[in-house]
Amino acid sequence: MKNYIKDQIKKSYETKQAIYNNDMLLEKIVQVAQACVAIYKNSTNKTILAGNGGSAADAQHIAAELVGRYGFDRPSLPSLALTTDTSNLTAIGNDYGYDKVFSRQLEGMGQSGDIFVGISTSGNSQNIINAFDIAKQKGITTVALVGRDGGEMAKMADMAIVVPSESTPRIQESHILIGHIICDIIEKEIFADGVN
Repeated sequence: MKNYIKDQIKKSYETKQAIYNNDMLLEKIVQVAQACVAIYKNSTNKTILAGNGGSAADAQHIAAELVGRYGFDRPSLPSLALTTDTSNLTAIGNDYGYDKVFSRQLEGMGQSGDIFVGISTSGNSQNIINAFDIAKQKGITTVALVGRDGGEMAKMADMAIVVPSESTPRIQESHILIGHIICDIIEKEIFADGVN
């Protein structure tokens, strides 16, 4: 059993090592972080995130790091996860179908200049693809945080971060690492010396 556990840790490490050694992928992370910093510094815009299953948990986790705090006390930053309002999710799912649960919310709450981050291990989540369509119509910048070959989302997004793995757990572990890094950069760039 210990060897199995060690093997799982090794596979997680190897996925992160592949990210560490990929300069193009690291540059994509920088690009997304800088885009988020820019909206927080220069406007009243917000980040909006969505995903399904474990990616839904990642979406609300990252939003909470921005609204609450990541590394130190500072003013709140506007961020919204479209995965948390059960009344919206169930009403839209019932009335329009599950494929519309994010696009309908984005249509109502998103505004030009916002950044929408769609999280999916496959890159082919139809409800996020539909949200990307709405984002394009509204002038909202799109980010795909995906795995495998990036799927349709990577093709559609303004910026795509593709974790180089075929394993859903390894992709998800890397997504939260990348989300944490982006939150850390945002916080330090906007509140350079920290706020107590």
